[in-house]
Amino acid sequence: MEHLQKQFLALENSHLAPVARGLNRNMADILDAEFFEFGMSGGTCQRSDFNGDYDLQKDDYRISRFEAKSLGPESVLTIYVLENRTTGIWSHRSSVWKKRQDGWKLFFHQGTKTDGFKKWE
Repeated sequence: MEHLQKQFLALENSHLAPVARGLNRNMADILDAEFFEFGMSGGTCQRSDFNGDYDLQKDDYRISRFEAKSLGPESVLTIYVLENRTTGIWSHRSSVWKKRQDGWKLFFHQGTKTDGFKKWE
């Protein structure tokens, strides 16, 4: 179980890293072909939104209260609190990762703004 937590914490950090958020090929290595997101702003995006030029925030992010839960041999759910240290905005995050032939890919992601460091029950 400890290995699962470490592996998926590293994967979550990979798509928050400035290097991934600035180069199409880096994000392409992370996102599943069927990727879909409900953004914190209320908008949505999908994998095709990352095919051309894009400009994602390259802010300083910190993950806390991280949990990874197996949904079967080829799917993992992650939940955590994300602090954007650049803007001071906090959010609850969840992701579904799917195992593909070329490794684990981010299949679904959701962000929900929160007032601060709150623990879910």
